[in-house]
Amino acid sequence: MTSQRYLSELFSLDDRVAVVTGGSSGIGRAIAGALARAGARVVIVARKEPELAAAVDELVAEGCRAAWVSADLSTRDGVRTAAERAAEVFGEPDILVNSAGINLRPPMDELGEDVWDATMAVNLEAPYLLGQRFGPGMAERGFGRIIHVTSQQAHRAFVQSGAYGVSKGALESLARSQAEAWSPHGVTCNTLVPGFVMTPLNARLSSDPEKVAALAARTMVGRNGLAEDFAGAAVFLAGRASGYVTGQAIFVDGGLSVH
Repeated sequence: MTSQRYLSELFSLDDRVAVVTGGSSGIGRAIAGALARAGARVVIVARKEPELAAAVDELVAEGCRAAWVSADLSTRDGVRTAAERAAEVFGEPDILVNSAGINLRPPMDELGEDVWDATMAVNLEAPYLLGQRFGPGMAERGFGRIIHVTSQQAHRAFVQSGAYGVSKGALESLARSQAEAWSPHGVTCNTLVPGFVMTPLNARLSSDPEKVAALAARTMVGRNGLAEDFAGAAVFLAGRASGYVTGQAIFVDGGLSVH
């Protein structure tokens, strides 16, 4: 067996269909691009059409198969509509990546029900509903990969974790519950845990050079994360190579969590 064939059997996503929420920017865009370049047909789901079109156009120009669906994931009806529209493009997905999220961080004593509800709707309820829509079908077909993007705040409180940290901690618990339900049928469910990554979601912190430098100093590699740092981990979790990895939180954080 050649090395190319061996690696292809482990990591190729040919003939797979992936749905990636939040795939028009930041970590989600990097993951969508990685899955598409590894051979998957990718549907990107997000809100802003110009960003969606730009992300898909880039992939199509490289010969990848990709499409987009504009959707509001803050309501149950919006999530359900997005799921059906996404499944119409290339068929039922084999891979679901939940990267869409909102990052509202008022001080705890100013945290209102509106922020709480909005955070839980996008960060937790949308992944739950999408899992309920696609997970059973994956299990019936005998193969599936569900990947959630969470946060350091799922494990430790800092920089006003608030409702955001709660939603990400619950999302990791959701992954374990999904793994328990569907992994016996070939569906693995895991989370990717970023460190501090310079993306639009972290604009509040990334605009402060001192805080950016302090966070970089907390890592073992001496720098903050980049969206493209998640490409390899995402392809691994999406393919055959990770068939015995489920219910896990995979830290892609330069060692920040253990330093």
